[in-house]
Amino acid sequence: MVPIYIKNMVCPRCIRVVREELTRIGLDVRSVVLGEAEVEGAISPSQRKAIKNVLEKNGFELIRDRHAATIEKIKHAVIRRVQIDERTTPVRVKDSVYIEREVGERYAALSALFSSVENITIEHYLILQRIERVKELLKYGDTTLTEIAYILGYSSVAHLSGQFRKVTGMTPSAFLRQTAVPRRPIDTVGRS
Repeated sequence: MVPIYIKNMVCPRCIRVVREELTRIGLDVRSVVLGEAEVEGAISPSQRKAIKNVLEKNGFELIRDRHAATIEKIKHAVIRRVQIDERTTPVRVKDSVYIEREVGERYAALSALFSSVENITIEHYLILQRIERVKELLKYGDTTLTEIAYILGYSSVAHLSGQFRKVTGMTPSAFLRQTAVPRRPIDTVGRS
C-alpha cells in the first residue's frame, strides 16, 4: 500500500470526491480517510502529476512533506473532536489526550510542530473550531445554548459565552440577531 497525504479534506464529501477522482485516473484505491488515501502498487511520476492536478482541481493539495502530513492529521483530529456530540458519544478525556491518541504521537511534540508551522497553538485552533461549531448550531436554531455547551464539552454556558465573545467580539445572542452569518469554512479556520 502506498499512502497519499492530502490537504484540505474536511468532510465525508471530500472523502467521496477523492476516492472517485483517484479511481477515475486509474489508481487501485484501497482506502480514503480525512487527509489520506491508500492505493495499491507503485505510483509513477506521471500518475503523481495526475494526482496533484486532480486534487488541485477539486480544492485539495498533495502533501509531500512528513511534517505537513502530521499537521493535517492534527487538524483532522481537532475537527473530529469538535464534531463529536457529547450527548450521544461521550468523550470524557482531555483534548490533548484525544489528539495524541488520534495522531499516534506525543502531544508535546505535536504541539511544538503545530505552533512552529501554523503560528497558532493547537489549543487556540481547537477553540476557533469550537466557536465555528457553536455558530453552526446556533444558526440551526434547534439547540439551546445550554445544550450546545454540553455537546461541545464546555464546563458551563458562561464559559462558552465568554470564549465566544473573546473570539468573535460579540455575544451568542448578538450573533443570532445578525442577518449575515459570519462563518468560515472549517478548513480555513486558524488562517489569517
